[in-house]
Amino acid sequence: MGLRGGARLLLIAGWLLACLPCWAAARLFGRADGWVRRFLGGVCRIMGLDVALDGRPASGPVLIAANHLSWLDILALGGTVNPRFIAKAEIAGWPLVGWLATVGGSVFVSRERRSATRVQADAVAGALAAPRPVALFAEGGTGDGVTLHPFRPALFAAAAEAGAPVQPVAIDYGSRQAEVAWPDGVSFATELTRILSRPGRLPVTLRFAPVLSGADRKAAAQAAHRAVAERLRLA
Repeated sequence: MGLRGGARLLLIAGWLLACLPCWAAARLFGRADGWVRRFLGGVCRIMGLDVALDGRPASGPVLIAANHLSWLDILALGGTVNPRFIAKAEIAGWPLVGWLATVGGSVFVSRERRSATRVQADAVAGALAAPRPVALFAEGGTGDGVTLHPFRPALFAAAAEAGAPVQPVAIDYGSRQAEVAWPDGVSFATELTRILSRPGRLPVTLRFAPVLSGADRKAAAQAAHRAVAERLRLA
């Protein structure tokens, strides 16, 4: 991993240990979400991320539909708007990462099981009943930084059922999109090591499009994809 990666990992571990008692105390009063945001924002700084916002995040329950390039996306979004993330079910079983995702309020879904689509949509709709945003990486996986894959429409139905709008968000690393992207077939451990060891600062802009409402799941997915592609200059 090298000195830089090891130092960052130690700093993240120390920051986690500092935040956990505060999170536990805040949880007794129903205010733990704020400490999730503080933790992720602190990890952003440790990782050298400089997060900027373009546009205005919607308030209240909203389904954020974003592109996905790297696990850094979670830090950037989580440290800014503090959503609950929709995550693959298998992540719940990953050592430490699964526990952190659970503590952060992630909604775990089995995306590979088409028969479970109704259950998945119900879980997301239930999460949207709370005032906290829910974030969906709508491509269903990480992209290559060059192509924006079609947005999968299945979970967009949950927004309509919950009466919540959809807000497209483009996660934009500028000219470093391809550098940041998590390549297909690379394990989480390998990618974690690569990004931890990355030198220098890394600017990322979260580009918030106007909210979408009243569309069915296919129309919402297509409109969100179009809005993100325009803001990434891929349209």
